[in-house]
Amino acid sequence: MQYNTQREQLLMPEYGRGVQDMVEMAISLPDRAQRQRCAAAIVAVMRRVRAEQENQDDMEQKLWNHLARISRYQLDIDYPVEITPAEEVTAHPAPLHYPMKRIRRKHYGALVESALEYAQSLPESPERQLLVQMVANQMKQDLFVWNRDAMDEELVAQDIMRYTDGEVSLDVDNFRFAPVGMPSVQQLMGNGKKKKKK
Repeated sequence: MQYNTQREQLLMPEYGRGVQDMVEMAISLPDRAQRQRCAAAIVAVMRRVRAEQENQDDMEQKLWNHLARISRYQLDIDYPVEITPAEEVTAHPAPLHYPMKRIRRKHYGALVESALEYAQSLPESPERQLLVQMVANQMKQDLFVWNRDAMDEELVAQDIMRYTDGEVSLDVDNFRFAPVGMPSVQQLMGNGKKKKKK
């Protein structure tokens, strides 16, 4: 008995080994007309295998492209559609540019730094104070996730001063931080009241 792990790897597993074997047989046919008829029959089988996608506009294009791919672009026939070249199919996308930015305190992340830089550029106003308060709540949540023992509201206020070179401050005495961590089951159920069974 031969296991699938001992067989040749499937190029497109969604069509199965039967289709791949048919394609291999079609490649080996010496007569071009026979190869053409065989290819049309294989595409008909592939269409049945992918029947759920039959209503797609470009289904015919996809099937013939898949046939060419399964054959490793070695099937010498007249394709009824334009086939995407192998180089284009196997080409890797260009690597994405990732902005490398030095983060002063990694547990807060780059977004907190950016938000505080933006807050620093704003004039003193209620909107700026609201932004600083929202960032402070996020910083406290970050400290909770990073190390619960280091979570300190005074530390958050000091870090805001450090980030902004003392230009932005958080009035800890007149600001109440939002609770951090996961909500309890009672909070999720609403107002901490258990529903009575009827």
